[in-house]
Amino acid sequence: MPELLVDFITSLDGYGAAEGWPGWWGLEGPEYLAWLGESPEADHTVLMGANTYRLMSGFAAEGEPGMDALAGLSKVVFSTTLREPLTWANTRLVNDDAIEVVGKMKHEEGATSMRTIGSLTVCRSLMNAGLVDRFRVVVFPVITGSSGRERIYDGYPDVALDMINSRTFDGRIQLVEYIPKVLAGPPSADKTNT
Repeated sequence: MPELLVDFITSLDGYGAAEGWPGWWGLEGPEYLAWLGESPEADHTVLMGANTYRLMSGFAAEGEPGMDALAGLSKVVFSTTLREPLTWANTRLVNDDAIEVVGKMKHEEGATSMRTIGSLTVCRSLMNAGLVDRFRVVVFPVITGSSGRERIYDGYPDVALDMINSRTFDGRIQLVEYIPKVLAGPPSADKTNT
């Protein structure tokens, strides 16, 4: 069965973006860019919402480093505000509910695995629906307390995370990857909820 990977880049304090900062907070290094260039999930369909589409397609149009790897990937944008035609290559617009569409995509014969990029609202909905199989975060060593925008985990359910991978790029950027388990609430003292 195809899997769904939620994939975030974040500041240390949990923001997905920051006002006035460049992409990747200006800290993308050669190891990280090489890893992106390897396209670790090149066969995955990339899922995103309208805001992320606008931001990322803009970065791609401006030639932002590391964006070439995304250009050739199959992309699905969930939006009721965007209209065809979309300018970023290999991008399909879907106006239907992301939870229903992704649920169907996970059960289609011959379907490919999926991953998200940004898209906080879409990711939150997919996590709340229990559709996420892997959760990966790349943490950049900045705190954007006064300029940070888009707090990633607001509105998330309680989630237990079982680490399956970690890696450090360029001596400063940390990748951590988990298998998530959505919890009904905080675990009790006797650990029966985990």
